[in-house]
Amino acid sequence: MQIINPATEQVIDEIVEDTEVTVKEKYALVRKGQRGWGARTVEERLEVIGRFFDLLDVEKEVLAATLTAETGKPLQQSNNELNGARARTRWLLDHSGQWLKDEWVVTEGATREKISYEPLGVIANISAWNYPYLVGVNVFIPALIGGNGVLYKPSEYATLTGMHIQRLLHKAGVPSDVFQLVAGGGAVGALLLELPLDGYFFTGSYRTGRLIAEKVASKLVPCQLELGGKDPLYVMDDVEDIGKVAGAALEGVVYNNGQSCCAVERIYVQEGVYDDFVKAYEEQARKMVVGDPTKAGTDIGPLSRPGQLEFLQDQIADAVGKGARLLYGGGRIGGKGYFIEPAVLVDVNHGMKLMMEESFGPVVGIQKVRDDAEAVQLMGDTEYGLTAAVYSKSYQRAEEVMRQLNTGTVYWNCCDRVSAGLPWSGRKNSGLGVTLSYQGIRAFVQPKAYHIRP
Repeated sequence: MQIINPATEQVIDEIVEDTEVTVKEKYALVRKGQRGWGARTVEERLEVIGRFFDLLDVEKEVLAATLTAETGKPLQQSNNELNGARARTRWLLDHSGQWLKDEWVVTEGATREKISYEPLGVIANISAWNYPYLVGVNVFIPALIGGNGVLYKPSEYATLTGMHIQRLLHKAGVPSDVFQLVAGGGAVGALLLELPLDGYFFTGSYRTGRLIAEKVASKLVPCQLELGGKDPLYVMDDVEDIGKVAGAALEGVVYNNGQSCCAVERIYVQEGVYDDFVKAYEEQARKMVVGDPTKAGTDIGPLSRPGQLEFLQDQIADAVGKGARLLYGGGRIGGKGYFIEPAVLVDVNHGMKLMMEESFGPVVGIQKVRDDAEAVQLMGDTEYGLTAAVYSKSYQRAEEVMRQLNTGTVYWNCCDRVSAGLPWSGRKNSGLGVTLSYQGIRAFVQPKAYHIRP
C-alpha cells in the first residue's frame, strides 16, 4: 500500500497490508493479552496512559510533520490537533477513575447493592484520516483505561500516524498483546467485521457506517458510529460585528481544509444583514492562502484524496447549473497536489447537491432567510444531525432556535469545536452512540449488578 503526499503526489512510504491470516493472528494475540490488562487496576492503567500523554509532547515535531505529510493539513493545524489530543487525554486521565469505580446503591439493610464496571473485552477501533489523533483518542484511550484490548485500524490515508500511535502506546507500557494495529484499506477493515469482537467503534462516512452496523448487528455487541454531517450555521439580524461573524463562519468552513465532520457546510443569514455578511465573507475568503501545508501562513492545504476534487467541483457545477452564483473560488490550483480554492456561492437552495450532500471541503453555499422560523425549517431539512450553530446577540432568542434542532451538539456564537467534558454524538445519519464526557468513558465498559446479602 503506497502512502502518497497529497501536496506533492509523491510516494512517501510503502506499507505491507495485513491479510486474513495476520488479522486473525493479531486478534488471537489481543484476546489472550486482554485478560491480564483487564485484571489490572484502573489506577495502573491510568499510569500507563499518562506516559503516552507525555510522549505525545516529547515527539510532537515528528508526529506533526508526519501528519501533515500524509493528510495535507497545514503544519500549525497538525500541532493544534496534537495539543487537542493531549487535552482530551488529560481530561480522560483526570476523570475516568471517578466513573469506573464501584457504585454503592444500597449500603444498609438485609441486602446491599452495588454496580461494578467491567471491560467489554476486545474491541475494534476503525478510525478516520481527517483527525487521526483526535478521533482516535476518543476511542482507544477510554477503551484501554476501561481494560479492553484494541484492534486499531487507522485509515489508509493516515497509516503512518497510526503506526506512531501504536509505537508510543507500546513505549508507554501498553502491552503489545493488548493494542495491535491492523493496516490496509477497506477490504482489510472488512476482515475485522468477521471476528468475534466485543464491540465496534467506527469513525467515517454514513455509507460505511451503515454497512458496518448491518454486518455486525447479529452479534448483539455495542456498535458505535461517529459519522458525517451537513452542519448549518445561522446568522441572526441582531449580530453587532458582521465581519467578525463572517470570519468565524469562514474558519468553520475551511479549517482542516474543510475536511471535518463538524465543519460548517451550510450558512443561512437573515435578510437584514445578508448583503453585509456575504460581502465580508467573500472579502475574507479571497485572502485565504492556499498552498504548501508545511509553510507558515498557509490557511488551506490540499485535500487528502484526489477524488474529492472532482466531487466538490461537481457540487459547484450542479449548483451553478440550477441558478446559484459562484462569487469566488472552486478552481483547482497548480499542477501537482489536490488543491482547490475556497468556494463561495449565493442564490442557493435545497434543490442543489451543495446544500444537501456532505461536501467535506472548503466550499459553502450562503442562503438568505426571512426569519427564525424559516431558518429552523431549513436547518432541519437534512438527513444528518451532528452540530448546528447560531450567531446572535441574544442567547434567549438563539436558545429558542437551538432547542428545535435535532442535532447532538448546538453552538451559540461559536462553531466547529469539541469539548472532552461534553458528549459527542450524532443523530439520524450522523451516527449512533456517544464518545467523550462521562458517557463516553462508560461506553467501553459494561455494568454488573451485585446483590449482597451477608
